[in-house]
Amino acid sequence: MTQPPSIRPPVRVAALLGATALIAWATPAMAQENWDMSFAWPEGNFHVQNGMRFAEEVERVTGGDVVITIHPGGALGLRGPEAMAAVRDGIVPIAEYSFEQQNGEVPFASLGAMPGLATGYEETRILSEIMRPYMDQIFADYNQKLLYMVPWPGQAVYADRPIEALADLDGYQLRAANARAVEFFEAMGAAPVLLPWAEVVPALASGVIDGVSTSSSSGVDGQFWEFLSHMSRFDWSNPLSVVTVNLDAWNRLDAEDQAAIEALAAELEPQFWDVSMQEDERNLATLAENGIEVSVPSDALRAEIAAASVPIWEAFVASAGEDAATVVATFREQVGK
Repeated sequence: MTQPPSIRPPVRVAALLGATALIAWATPAMAQENWDMSFAWPEGNFHVQNGMRFAEEVERVTGGDVVITIHPGGALGLRGPEAMAAVRDGIVPIAEYSFEQQNGEVPFASLGAMPGLATGYEETRILSEIMRPYMDQIFADYNQKLLYMVPWPGQAVYADRPIEALADLDGYQLRAANARAVEFFEAMGAAPVLLPWAEVVPALASGVIDGVSTSSSSGVDGQFWEFLSHMSRFDWSNPLSVVTVNLDAWNRLDAEDQAAIEALAAELEPQFWDVSMQEDERNLATLAENGIEVSVPSDALRAEIAAASVPIWEAFVASAGEDAATVVATFREQVGK
């Protein structure tokens, strides 16, 4: 039986219908943004865990329009000080990194870890709120957008000896994470060595350094108990880590997805600060369980630390520009320092 002509569409119409169906199927995939996100820290680090949660939530709130793939442990080949420039240039679309390590690009970044300026989480929160508008502009100038920032636990000194007075640091070779930390430990008589995180454990293993200044989180990440025996909780700063996204990648998103991600970042940031505080307590326990003797500086040592700190940040703001001076003056007024 011959099929009626009206049932079989002409070849040209059938081809057009097939092409239309293909376009409809392909459109979501073509619109999807896939972002590789760089981290210097190992997968178990709380910043990476925060990033994993952020990525999961971004995919949810954008309905799958934005998919973020996490790359921990420096897997994308970026060391910390290179991250800001890499995001600016689109080498990676999004990254998490320590803000103060970008002081080679932006002197203002040193405020995120200025010795003795903001100590403890509450003072760091106040400082970060004052810094944020200036940071937003800096990142915009560097072709990126700040999504959220989270502090590290307070910076400690890991050593093969107890640090009970500044004399115990005399000539001691220890890792410092940034230029301000180098100044700080030089002022206290130590012999600091500027090293990014990726080089710290190899330097300890080879004897290039004798100790490390870093957080409780990094002490656990690096399993410092294999090399060192003591941790003194100087808590001289809580450095800020930031997550920024390349503006070209950001601007490819529609307004609805941008608004959803901004709202999500604002919602998650305080939760991530809580994670940092909880992580500090857990890591201190882990260090002690593995044989690290954890101590708190005496009042006399704290006074010595403060005396070494103040001239550093006062000299810094005198040379770092009006914005840095304004931030420090505002902060000091609010906290009474």
